[in-house]
Amino acid sequence: MATDDKFWESKTLEQMTRKEWESVCDGCAKCCLHKFIDEDADENDNPGFEELHYTNIVCNLLNTKTCSCTQYAKRSELVPDCVTLTKANLDNIDYMPPSCSYRRLREGRGLPSWHPLLNKGKKSSMHKVGMSVRGKTVFDKDVDLEQFEDYIALWPLQDLD
Repeated sequence: MATDDKFWESKTLEQMTRKEWESVCDGCAKCCLHKFIDEDADENDNPGFEELHYTNIVCNLLNTKTCSCTQYAKRSELVPDCVTLTKANLDNIDYMPPSCSYRRLREGRGLPSWHPLLNKGKKSSMHKVGMSVRGKTVFDKDVDLEQFEDYIALWPLQDLD
């Protein structure tokens, strides 16, 4: 996708073609992190409040160097609870990290300066500023998921730009 074709500035996510939609993904792989919901959390005794915790535990299908799924086409089949963002579930993307390009566009914040679409299609800027999971994770097959509290991470909540 050419960087001078700033379709994301003139189209809503719903209006994007399949190719445009896929190119909006920055490839950070934060969606591949295991997340846990603390349903007992009570922000000032607010009924129904749930607290989302990100961990540094990642799906074993992820190539942690390239930050891409090794089984992308079959990911939902192989990992039934895999996050698959679609135009239909856009209103429910609040579980995605604040830096997620889909979430940023949905919230009217635009793409960050490190996004591949703004950097000749390269992920190097994203990795350089630490916005991807590269070098920060452990595979789910290597940890006891019952001990997820030991793996809670705050870095996925970081958002630059």
